[in-house]
Amino acid sequence: MSMSDPLGDMLTRIRNGQHARKAVVPVPASKLRQRVLDVLQREGFIRGYSEAEVRPGIRELSVELKYNDGEPVIKEMARVSKPGRRVYSKIKDLPRFYNGLGIQILSTPRGVMSDAEAREANVGGEILCRVF
Repeated sequence: MSMSDPLGDMLTRIRNGQHARKAVVPVPASKLRQRVLDVLQREGFIRGYSEAEVRPGIRELSVELKYNDGEPVIKEMARVSKPGRRVYSKIKDLPRFYNGLGIQILSTPRGVMSDAEAREANVGGEILCRVF
């Protein structure tokens, strides 16, 4: 059975893993998921991730979650643009999230990047998710 929102599934797996205090969470691999994890790693929300082939033709990402004094670093993670309703924003209309403390991950013509990187590159795009 196919999944209607693979990125939303990954965010939910990370949220559930942190709630259960897991060190590593397995996620099915895709290029979009890898790019989002790259942004989360650059911004310091996860320790990192690795890719492995669990069966021939089936790849999986192992996401290493990050904790600070036993509390998850990610306090809030929400999908913004969903399959039923896509949300796009020009760079000048992109609002700050938690007064600049949180990040928004965007899919732009120059690739997947955080809102700060998008402002620096002066490109807008689809707002994939918000992380605080």
